[in-house]
Amino acid sequence: NISNLLINENQLKSKNASFYKINRGGDITYHGPGQIVGYPILDLENFFTDIHQYLRFLEETVIKTLKIYGVKGERNSGKTGVWLDVNTPFPRKICAMGVRASRWVTMHGFALNVNVNLDYFNNIIPCGLTNNIVTSLSKELNNNYIDLNRVKDDLKNSFSKTFKSEFI
Repeated sequence: NISNLLINENQLKSKNASFYKINRGGDITYHGPGQIVGYPILDLENFFTDIHQYLRFLEETVIKTLKIYGVKGERNSGKTGVWLDVNTPFPRKICAMGVRASRWVTMHGFALNVNVNLDYFNNIIPCGLTNNIVTSLSKELNNNYIDLNRVKDDLKNSFSKTFKSEFI
């Protein structure tokens, strides 16, 4: 929803940012350096033909990965993605998701905030959810830099376990 973009075209340019309208589930989000964007392309007929189950499996992949780092990721009822401290006054979203499927072949996916500059999220209403704070793995661990390649490897392993599959 374009109304969830809080700055105009000139302000976007001044921040070296661009806005792209795409056709997938979810609402506005930010993609940038320090974020792992995973867009699995799967034929769900080889797994299950249920887009909601697919989203839960993607969430589970991220939850398993965060656990490796000692961070407890959770589902937030009625809100897709992975969250922290759901049943507290300060829930935080660490991973956004938006998917699409055509003939059960998936497109788009998830964006896990690892070392991302969270200031960019102040220019949008992320996922159209007001009063929800976006966080990152580095912020939660009070660590300025987490090895993105290590997190990518951990995500791949978690994905393989969740989907009972292997990368070739």
